[in-house]
Amino acid sequence: MNYIKDQENLNEKKVLLRLDLNVPLKNGIITDETRINKTLPILNYLIEKKSKIIVISHVGRPKGKWNEDLSLKPICEIFKKKLNKKTKLVKENLFKLKKNNLFTNSDDEIIFLENIRFYEEEEKNDNNFSKHLASLADLFVNDAFSCSHRLHASMCEITKFLPSYAGLQLETEINALKQVTAQIKKPITCIIGGSKISTKIGIIKNLIPKFNNIIIVGGMANNILKYKGHTIGKSIKEDNCETIIEDIFKFSKNYTCSIIYPEDVVVGKSLEDDPKIKELNQIVSDDLILDIGPKTIKKINNIIENSKTVLWNGPAGYFENPNFAKGSFEIGKKIVERNKLNQIFSVAGGGDTVSLLNSIGIINNINFVSTAGGAFLEYLEGKELPGIKALNSK
Repeated sequence: MNYIKDQENLNEKKVLLRLDLNVPLKNGIITDETRINKTLPILNYLIEKKSKIIVISHVGRPKGKWNEDLSLKPICEIFKKKLNKKTKLVKENLFKLKKNNLFTNSDDEIIFLENIRFYEEEEKNDNNFSKHLASLADLFVNDAFSCSHRLHASMCEITKFLPSYAGLQLETEINALKQVTAQIKKPITCIIGGSKISTKIGIIKNLIPKFNNIIIVGGMANNILKYKGHTIGKSIKEDNCETIIEDIFKFSKNYTCSIIYPEDVVVGKSLEDDPKIKELNQIVSDDLILDIGPKTIKKINNIIENSKTVLWNGPAGYFENPNFAKGSFEIGKKIVERNKLNQIFSVAGGGDTVSLLNSIGIINNINFVSTAGGAFLEYLEGKELPGIKALNSK
């Protein structure tokens, strides 16, 4: 793998820089700047080297269609303030752009191309799309580790057409995760959330042989509760996943890995409702499960107490409402308590997890925090990420 820090002459070079700027937006306002802040080192580095920077990134899942609500405009504006440099968002159709038409104004310093996922070719890893994208620059830098598990044009196919390098943050993340895997001590526990169990089945099954405990929380846990015969009311769930869940429990029996799920819950009638603790047999048809209950918190904290390593990917509940953040807060509090005594090595990853850690003020008390979610877990389970493979093949 080639690293951008090892390149001597970047002066006046047009650098196509792939970042992960998929930040949470509410009414056009960025609610968490963690991912933005993590990109500042590479941007400042390239500015110092007098490169001409062309940023490509995405927000949300527009599925190949133009959607102004998912524009990079507010992100472009915040970089203007953070870098104190002139930034320009190019909204023109990418296929109409030409290399010589960029940086035509002497005061253009950083150019942002509009949301790369507005183009359906991006998620198809399209060859012609990648070739045209590459024609805009002299070299390519991937500094988006958190997107590197995607077989997308701006991560993979583009490396066939440009000299390609790993960015500063990507290098940092890989080195840190290598260190994590080398230092893992047992008992090891994984706390995993999210809404879709089908997207995590491969990860869970690959982690089972290596972990002592896998604790499933969040929307994923609702699927398990339903599978176990409990009413889950109006709670978020995924259809047709019974076979997946059965496979997980069967597979875990072949190893010394316990699958943990909620024993009690906190419900509301809506996301804004007051919280109510319920046993599993008390859930009714109009309830929304929005957090784990006190018995479950106690059980999870006992497991953390007896673990040497904890990986955390996904909040325990709807933490955006403080009424339903107690489960996540108590888990975080326990991890920090053990960290301060040097009795545990903790790793957290994923956009929602990072937002949670920021909201409860403990992000600096975790041993290693990755902005990556899926890429974070897939790397830890030993998979070769497509974006990393593309760089390694250069």
